[in-house]
Amino acid sequence: MTARRCIPWPDKRLRTPAIAVEEVTDEIRAIWRDMVDTMEAMPGVGLAAPQIGIMLRLAVVDASDKRGQAVLLANPEVLHASIELRGHEEASPNLPGVSARIERPRAVTVRFLNSAGEVEERDFVGLWATSVQHQIDHLAGRMYFDRLSKMKRDMLLRRAKKAG
Repeated sequence: MTARRCIPWPDKRLRTPAIAVEEVTDEIRAIWRDMVDTMEAMPGVGLAAPQIGIMLRLAVVDASDKRGQAVLLANPEVLHASIELRGHEEASPNLPGVSARIERPRAVTVRFLNSAGEVEERDFVGLWATSVQHQIDHLAGRMYFDRLSKMKRDMLLRRAKKAG
């Protein structure tokens, strides 16, 4: 198991939609293990495969207090999102040194392939919901700051350039 390097913004892979996973294999499980190690090393509450340069629709999320509760997701899709929003300060290891408050649905129902290769539907609430939505954005080639106004996004990217 290995913590992998997160590719730096503006690498074009961060803007490229990831490819669907056909089936969950031992190779996919090994990638998930590395992703969990990478997430733990950051430390963060989620990671999408494109963030480490793997262009597959894979994500890991662990917003638990004690860690070790990672949910492994292949091809995650939101089936239902709550009307109620929740704001959270979001960031990315691909663009270190900056963050922004993003409003997302407080709860979501997500369908995905789990580590056994079975279709699972699960409800995520609070920070879990925020993280899983953040990862699904990455899988679509979107960054959290794409949800900001152009002015706020430009300011954030200028701050990141100065910090880098």
